[in-house]
Parts: sequence; structure tokens; C-alpha cells
Amino acid sequence: MKIEFAPLNIPMCRRLQTAAVLQWVFSFLALAQCCLAAFVLLALSDWWMLTLLYAGWLWLDWDTPKCGGRRSQWVRNWRLWDYFRDYFPLMLVKTVDLDPKKNYIFGFHPHGVLAAGAFANFCTEATGFSDLFPGLTSHLLMLPFWFKVPLFRDYIMCGGLVSSCKSSLSYLVSRPEGGNVAVIAVGGAPEALDARPGALTLQVRNRKGFIKLALKHGAQLVPVFSFGENELFDQMENPTGSTLRRLQNRLQGIMGVAMPLFHARGVFQYSFGLIPYRKPIFTVVGKPIPVTQTPSPNSEDIESLHQTYLHNLIDLFEQHKQTYGLTENQHLNLTENRHMLIVHLNQVFIWSPSQLSIHLTV
Repeated sequence: MKIEFAPLNIPMCRRLQTAAVLQWVFSFLALAQCCLAAFVLLALSDWWMLTLLYAGWLWLDWDTPKCGGRRSQWVRNWRLWDYFRDYFPLMLVKTVDLDPKKNYIFGFHPHGVLAAGAFANFCTEATGFSDLFPGLTSHLLMLPFWFKVPLFRDYIMCGGLVSSCKSSLSYLVSRPEGGNVAVIAVGGAPEALDARPGALTLQVRNRKGFIKLALKHGAQLVPVFSFGENELFDQMENPTGSTLRRLQNRLQGIMGVAMPLFHARGVFQYSFGLIPYRKPIFTVVGKPIPVTQTPSPNSEDIESLHQTYLHNLIDLFEQHKQTYGLTENQHLNLTENRHMLIVHLNQVFIWSPSQLSIHLTV
């Protein structure tokens, strides 16, 4: 295989951008494991008292990820995230003003492999979320398991990440004073396994848990489409029914996270590696869908609002696709993934790959 090496005279700003993205990839793929190993090693050392003190703090702080988290504006405003934004580059696009006295559920599409657009736009201030939507506070939902990892949990909460359990989402969108935005990668793990350049398939037709909670608490629904999200990584061919896809689905059912076999470029060469390609991402926030609070929504209420949501999502895509690099004849493919729809005792589990997920009762 011919390797295309990066030139030696790359400007320093571009090197810093690559370094920022490298640490982000490391954070997604290995930081939790490193934090857990460091905690265990510290517990076995002469500094074991520190781990005992932290364990006490962890016990007192256990429910924080379910109660809005503990965000840090200092962390969200790190210069690091500006370099991260400029690498692709990333842009957050507002179509209408949002009333800060209301609560919102943002449905983020597509998930992509590592949800770069969701992280940059809603876990940092690099794209100016607070300036574009004054009075609103964004929270990106993440698999509850990761908030049990020592040290790692404290770091991710600084960006506004919160647990994706039902009580966490209810806490956010039931605040009477409003001003909360819960961001959900609706497609989850099935979309991650299909995320590759040119893909426009969304696993959304059987995702209705967030619809029910929107009705229950009267939260406004807002479709969000991130153009370019699927262009960042290539992925091994894994068509439905293939041995690889069946193995990935089985691992996802066991572990709760998907295992997309993705690749892109490296740090010092452009031929292979886990660093995403430099492709622009435009995350467009659509118009809110008015939701009338229904404490006990029935199946008809849920289905009606879900169809309205899908209609608005398609309209958002069609209105902006040509502006952001797609052609007139490219359209969304909204499908179901019956293999990954796990129904048990009236619950639907919506998994998300790169550690993002939502688990809601419908």
C-alpha cells in the first residue's frame, strides 16, 4: 500500500488542529480505560488514602449525572475546542430563535461514527451555542455506564454531558423555569454501523421513546441535521446479513455499544489511521415542534407526534441539502432496524455507538 506522508512545512495552526482532534479521538476510545487503570494503581500505592476520599465523594455525587450534571464554562471555552472546530471546520446553523422559557429535546441526526458534530456544538462553546441561543443550556445525553468510571465521569460532565437514563431526561425537560436543551443522538448504534461517506440512512422510524417523554413533560421537539457527519470516516463493508454485521449486532446486544470498524487518516500520513478526514460539518437546528403536555400519552398521541417529527426532519433536510453540498436527487432513507429493536416489558432501548445512547420507556 502506498503511503502518502504529510508535508513537513505544514503551518503550526494546522498541527495544533490535528493535535486537538487526536486528543478527542483518544478521549472517546481510551480515556475512560486509562482513568480506571490510574484509579486502581493509585489504590494499590502509598497514596491509597486519596482513592478512599474520592470514593466517598463518588458516593455523595452519584446522582449528579441524572440531575443536570456539573458543567464547567471554563472547560467548555478551552482554546483547544477552537482548534478542534477549525480542523473540519464545524459550524452551528440557527434557522429560528428559540424561547428560553421553554424546554427542548433536540433530535440529532445522523449519529455518524463518533458524533463529532454533537460533541463540538453542544459540549463546547467553539461554535457559539450560548450566543446563538441565549438563555438555553445544552446537555448531550450519554450512556449511564460511563458516569460510573472514576475521574472520567467528572471530566465529561464538565462539557455538559449527562446520563441518558429516563430520570435524567425527565429532570432536564420538566424544569418549570425552562431553558434546558436535551440533545439525543436518536439513531444510535445502528446508524453508526452504516455511517460512511454518502450514507443518508437514518434509523428513526422505531425510535419513539423521546417522543413519549416530550409529550409527558410538554418539551418542544427540534430536529437537527448535521450535514457532513458521515463523511469523516470510512468503514469496512458490513452489509445487512453479512457475517461481520451479525457479529457487530451480537456484540452490541451484549455490550450496549456498537463496534464500527472505521478508519480514515493518521497524524503524519494521510493513508490510514483513526483521525477523521478534514471534511466540513454544518449542523442545522430546525424549527421547534409545538408539543401539548399530555401526562399519560396513548399510542395514538405518540404516533401522531412521531409522524410530525419525521415530516419536519425531512423538510429540514430538503430545504438545506443543496446549500451544504448535496444534490437535488439525494434524499433521506428512514428505516427500521428490527434486529436491534429490543422490546421487553414495554421498554425500548435506543443504543448509541461511540458511548452515546438513550434508554427510554415507551
